[in-house]
Amino acid sequence: MSSYKDLDVWKKSFDVCFEIYQATRLFPKEELYGLTSQIRRAAVSIPSNISEGSKRGQKEFLHFLKISHGSGAEVETQLLLAYKLGYISKEDFEMISLKLEDVMKMLSAFIRKFNEERITS
Repeated sequence: MSSYKDLDVWKKSFDVCFEIYQATRLFPKEELYGLTSQIRRAAVSIPSNISEGSKRGQKEFLHFLKISHGSGAEVETQLLLAYKLGYISKEDFEMISLKLEDVMKMLSAFIRKFNEERITS
């Protein structure tokens, strides 16, 4: 791997992060230090941990992929809450959710692959 930026999972997670930032610009001002901040931090954690982990050894990369996966689960929950509270449109919710679902599947596959390689090594 020449760069984390070449990883499809990083590219897609970066896109999800961007979409989250766009969608949360319209959240109520009273949520600035609550849900807005929380969902943004969790979203940016996904591609950030992929990039950081890629610059470490394989064992640590696996650990960082798992952290990214956990952050993705946080975003799923926070995105659903934002939708239920009426802070995000159904269209945006569905679009971001589908992209996030792809990222989560890719992370799961990546984690599985690393675990299998560790077992056979």
